[in-house]
Amino acid sequence: QLQLVDSGGGLVQPGGSLRLSCAASGPTLDGYAIGWFRQAPGKEREGVSCITIGDTTTYYAGSVKGRFTISRDNAKNTVYLQMNSLKPEDAAVYYCAAGSDCTEASHWGQGTQVTVSS
Repeated sequence: QLQLVDSGGGLVQPGGSLRLSCAASGPTLDGYAIGWFRQAPGKEREGVSCITIGDTTTYYAGSVKGRFTISRDNAKNTVYLQMNSLKPEDAAVYYCAAGSDCTEASHWGQGTQVTVSS
């Protein structure tokens, strides 16, 4: 059974950077598409980024394009979300999820809190 553990969140000032990690136990992550989602208080969960099986394609929400980068390290069985130039509106709980492609998510991490504030 695939289990995902999100980590790397924290408090950062506007303009700062964080790198989130999605580490897997059980099956290897290279057989899954991995997405990052976020949910801020009072808002619906939204998709942030996704990387397909084989890393052939990456997707980004318009609000993060050019600032966030998703990547995969198969040797560490981990997917990362590098977040640069963070804005207060990026503050949310971030979740990674695994699926057969970027349109579905069957396994979820527990979430990691990102706070962007001066």
